Amino acid sequence: MSHIGSCFCGAVQIEVSGSPEAMGYCHCQSCRSWSGGPVNAFSLWKPEAVRVTSGAEHLATFQKTKFSQRQYCSKCGGHLMTNHPTLGVVDVFAATIPTLTFTPAVHFNYAETVLPMRDGLPKLKDFPVEAGGTGEMMAE
Repeated sequence: MSHIGSCFCGAVQIEVSGSPEAMGYCHCQSCRSWSGGPVNAFSLWKPEAVRVTSGAEHLATFQKTKFSQRQYCSKCGGHLMTNHPTLGVVDVFAATIPTLTFTPAVHFNYAETVLPMRDGLPKLKDFPVEAGGTGEMMAE
């Protein structure tokens, strides 16, 4: 199974194949600032499951930290994905893949939330232990 997505203007198109490793919400200040919203809906994929199918010449990268390489279209500014090389995954913004059934399973960085979400999903204070976090859970 594969899904096609694109930036805001359509100049950069991406394809994801298979199933994501995880889906959920990130509440950290960096994701909120980058996404322009109170929370970021993510889908995490193995790098080999994500490919740019057209418009690679318009794909630009901004890297504030070693943890995240944020990629966007240089024509329209539309955000596409964030490489997380230290974790070995690519976060393709859920809204970028319109045919993907978004099924969130977790909240990351809930200690930083500005939009409390009472949805019954696990709320991690930061990240899972295997991603360098404490793995500490928070109450809704």
